[in-house]
Amino acid sequence: MVQYISRRLLLAVPVLFGITFIVFALVSLAPGDAISLMLGSESANPANVERLRQELGLDQPWYVQYVDYMGRLLRGDLGRSITYGRPVADQIAQRFPNTLLLACSASLLAVGIGLPLGVLAAARRNTPVDHAATTGAILGVSLPNFWLGLVLLLAFGMRLRWLPIRGMGDLDRGLWHFVSHLILPSVTLGVALAALLTRLTRSSVLDVLGEDFIRTCRAKGLPGWVVLFKHALRNALLPVLTALGMQFGTLLGGAVIVETIFSWPGMGSLAVTAIRQRDLPVIQGTVLVFALSFMVVTLVTDLLYALVDPRIRYE
Repeated sequence: MVQYISRRLLLAVPVLFGITFIVFALVSLAPGDAISLMLGSESANPANVERLRQELGLDQPWYVQYVDYMGRLLRGDLGRSITYGRPVADQIAQRFPNTLLLACSASLLAVGIGLPLGVLAAARRNTPVDHAATTGAILGVSLPNFWLGLVLLLAFGMRLRWLPIRGMGDLDRGLWHFVSHLILPSVTLGVALAALLTRLTRSSVLDVLGEDFIRTCRAKGLPGWVVLFKHALRNALLPVLTALGMQFGTLLGGAVIVETIFSWPGMGSLAVTAIRQRDLPVIQGTVLVFALSFMVVTLVTDLLYALVDPRIRYE
């Protein structure tokens, strides 16, 4: 197990190196100038632009800037924001927990809906329950996040005024104030994942229900719910766990649209603002954290395989 984890971590190093190189090159070679955006149209004369570019080290070729960036990165320094002058690490430390909270709540919502609905659809195959679950899953996968978010915002936030439509709740003002701000973004982000888990759970459970050991369990007179949840569901969890791990990593990086719609102060909105302002250190920092988070999630998912299926070993 230790050797497997060490090997995976070593393989992550060149991947992260390649990601930083590609992002740095693309942003550096793209048209536009961050210095002009900082100074504005009135003060963006050539003298001011050149002076500030020299102070920030942006007068060097992009590959020289990249070598300097990697040297600082290996020392644990993500640089300073060109726009705000703040350390990038501080901005990420402030925003990343908010995105993680949103992704976790959306995942819990998806698991709470998708797993039971998928098992129920498999147990009631070719019945109205199965047809309703399958239709709902197809509809949930087909709805774009931005459209669903706007519909929920208009319906429950602006028309009915049941839930807040922007910002993050404050736990000091009460639990409901905190949870109410989380509901609409979580539902918007979790509906597609819930639909995917419903379809995948149904398909996987149906495959397991046709196995010989399931017929043996039924022949021994075990109750139907024991056969379904203790034996069938556990053996059907591996593909579901794979999809959940991959999609959770996608939620961390794909929350940009949802965070923008609901003004959620997370990594997605930070990345969008940095891209608009051509703030290269912030762009690099957010992409690096997203990539590292995705790798950690996939590693944890692989390790959970052994917990779900004891036959899997990583020696």
